[in-house]
Amino acid sequence: MSLIKVQHISKQFGNLKAVDDLSFEVQAGQVFGFLGQNGSGKSTTIRMLLSLIHPSHGSIEIFGQSIQKNRAEILEQVGAIIERPDLYPYLSATEHLQLFAKVRKQKIASGRILDTLEKVGLAGRAQDKVQTFSLGMKQRLGIAIALVHNPSLIILDEPTNGLDPQGIADIRALIQYLAKDEGKTVFVSSHLLSEIEQLAHQILIIHQGKKMVEGNTKELLDPQKRIVQIKTMNDAGTLQVIVASSFSNYLLPRKEGIFLKIPTYEIPLLNETLIKAGVALLAIESKNALEDYFLQITSNA
Repeated sequence: MSLIKVQHISKQFGNLKAVDDLSFEVQAGQVFGFLGQNGSGKSTTIRMLLSLIHPSHGSIEIFGQSIQKNRAEILEQVGAIIERPDLYPYLSATEHLQLFAKVRKQKIASGRILDTLEKVGLAGRAQDKVQTFSLGMKQRLGIAIALVHNPSLIILDEPTNGLDPQGIADIRALIQYLAKDEGKTVFVSSHLLSEIEQLAHQILIIHQGKKMVEGNTKELLDPQKRIVQIKTMNDAGTLQVIVASSFSNYLLPRKEGIFLKIPTYEIPLLNETLIKAGVALLAIESKNALEDYFLQITSNA
């Protein structure tokens, strides 16, 4: 079941096309990874999903309804953080949840507030003021605010941005818990492939407002599809050896360096062939195809 359905949306700001003919679907119960470098159009897309801005073209349906026609009804079932949450340093974690519940005009029982804080690992700091919280704790409180009304869909924009490794691991574990144990659908954006590949069932890469790659995470990260870079003391001579060998069909066009897309099981044979040909081999570095592609589009920006 498609919980989010985006069809051919574009967003124009003057001469800048921030999002360009973007389409995708998010299935209920998924963690959907929305991946792209900073400035790629991720936050603009999320703002359109939340009806904070309207598409210049195209349509968005959430829960089978148009976000423009049924905004209030849809957003009652959505929790979101866009970039860093706005928090008040002199209020406690509990007071934040009470305040945001009032903003939503919802009566939230004290038990529900404590339960929500427990889910994000802040039950022991429920009465502490936010000014005493670390950045990771503030991010978890932001997620608690997004969860307090028990939404079906959670939208998180760069939730691990600026966090230390432990903070990143905490947020990752929380997202996995929400999807697996709570049955939530989580739409999470990031510029970090390493984080998204550990979380998401489905990945979409956006670059300069356009969809570049979309698919099932396991298929996109298939270990049988490898990109290898050959590092040698003499690239020109090494290329001659490869072109004259059975590996020539695996060569990838690159302005610099020697890259091949090759089945994993053939890498040892490639290594043996190069050494027998007298190549001064420095390294054969292996990446999965998605990682190589993502590095290409982000490094060429």
